[in-house]
Amino acid sequence: MEDIQFSCVAADGSAPRRRALSHREKRLVVTSLLAVSTHLQHTAALRRSPGRRAGLREAIATHAMADSNSSATVWDAPFLMANAIVSGVLPRETPRWWIRRRTGGTWQDLIIDDDATEDYFHEKLRMTRGAFYDIVAACTPFLQRFLTHYRTPLMPEQLVAFALYRWASGETFDSATSSFGMGRSSGIKVVRDVTNAILSAYPDKIAMPTGRRLLQVTRALAAKGFPNCFGCMDCSHVYVDKPANALAENYFDRKQQYFVIAQVVVDLDMRVLDVHVRYPGSIHDARVLINSSLYRRAEAGTLFLADAVDLPYGVRTRGYVLADNGYGPLPWLVVPYGGVVQPPDEAHFDTCHKSSRNVVEWAFGRLEGMWRLFLRQHKTNMENLPQQFTAVCILHNLLIEAGIEFDERLLVDRDADGNERPIDLGMHEPAAPVSQDDATDDALALRDALSFRMHPTMA
Repeated sequence: MEDIQFSCVAADGSAPRRRALSHREKRLVVTSLLAVSTHLQHTAALRRSPGRRAGLREAIATHAMADSNSSATVWDAPFLMANAIVSGVLPRETPRWWIRRRTGGTWQDLIIDDDATEDYFHEKLRMTRGAFYDIVAACTPFLQRFLTHYRTPLMPEQLVAFALYRWASGETFDSATSSFGMGRSSGIKVVRDVTNAILSAYPDKIAMPTGRRLLQVTRALAAKGFPNCFGCMDCSHVYVDKPANALAENYFDRKQQYFVIAQVVVDLDMRVLDVHVRYPGSIHDARVLINSSLYRRAEAGTLFLADAVDLPYGVRTRGYVLADNGYGPLPWLVVPYGGVVQPPDEAHFDTCHKSSRNVVEWAFGRLEGMWRLFLRQHKTNMENLPQQFTAVCILHNLLIEAGIEFDERLLVDRDADGNERPIDLGMHEPAAPVSQDDATDDALALRDALSFRMHPTMA
C-alpha cells in the first residue's frame, strides 16, 4: 500500500501531477475495501442459510464497519477483496463467447435433498446417498481443481457423480456430459481423474484376504469341500469398439466382436480379490494368467500365506484357487478332472468344483450389471481401460461391504422385438480344455487329495 499514488490534472492543462496518498487517505481506502469485502462475505453466507431476515443485514454491515477499524486487520483488506472475487462473493467477469452455457440436467436432480429422490439416486449411481458421499470424501483430496477468473471449477461430488453415471449408464460422452453441465473434453478428463482418485483413495481394497477375513473366506469354502481355498478365478470379455492404431484380429472373436480379457479372482461373498485387465481377446486365458502378477506372486510363494493344512496322501497346502479347465493344473490352481466318461469320485469332485465356482459368474453379473458400460461395445482409451475396470472393481467391493443390494432386473435386456433376454456377460466355456499331460505331480496330488477328502468312500 506504500506505493499508492493519486493523479490530478493542473488547471492550465499541463502534465498531471502525482502525489502519494496520505496515511489518513490510505486508511480510508483500506477501511472501505475491508468493509465491503466483509459485508459481502457475510451477506452471501446469510443468503445460503435457511432463515433470512432483513434485520440481520444491518447488523452485518455495522459489524463489518466495526471490524474494519481494527488496525490489526486493516492491511489485510486487499487480500480479503481478492479472495472475495475468486471465491464467488463478488461477481466474476462475464465468460467469453466461446464458453458454452450448459444446464445441470441429471446433476441438478441428484443434488435435491429429499426422500423422493433416493430411488432416482440409486438408479443413476447404483448406490445410496450415504455411500456416494463416503466415496466423495475419500476422493476429494485427489480431485483438486484450480479457480479461474472466468469459471467456477466443478465440485468433487459432481466429478465423482459424472464418472459413476458414465460407468453405470454406458452413455456416450456426448450424451452424458450434457446432463452434468460440462463439455465432452471435460467429461473425458473427469473420468480419468476420478479413476485415479479411486485407485489412490483405496489402494488396498482389492487384495487377498488376511487375518480374520482370511479365516472367514477359507472356512466358507472349506464347508464346500475345499479347505484353505482363497477363492475362484475366471475370465470375462470387456467389449470395446475396434481400438485405433491396432490390428483388428488381435481383438476379434468368433462372434465378430472386439473385446479385452478381464481375469478376476473372487471369494464366496463376490468380493474381488485380484483383477488383471490388459490383453486383447485373441490371447488365451492360460497365457493371460502366466503374464499376470497373480501368477508371479503365487510362483514366488508370497501370495498364499495361510496356515498349512494337511490333506490325504501326505499333501500339505497353504492356499490355492479354483478355476475351470481352460487352465492347466498347478500346485496352487485346482481345475476339474474333465472328460466325458468319469469315475464316480471324479464326477462328484467336478460337480462340487463347478457349484463352488458359480460365484464367479454371480460376481461378474453384479459387477457388469451395475456398471453397464463394460457390458457393451464402447469407445475407450486402451491405456486407461485397465485402470477404469479396476476402479469399478473397487466400487464393487465397497458396495458389497455397504450392503447395497443388486437389482436382478439389470441382467435382463430387450431385443429388437421387445422380448426380454438375459444379458451376455462375456463368460464362455473354453473352446477346448487345456491338456493336463504336462501337469506336475504336486498339482495332480493336490486335486486327488481334495477329491479323496471330499468323498473317501468313492475313492
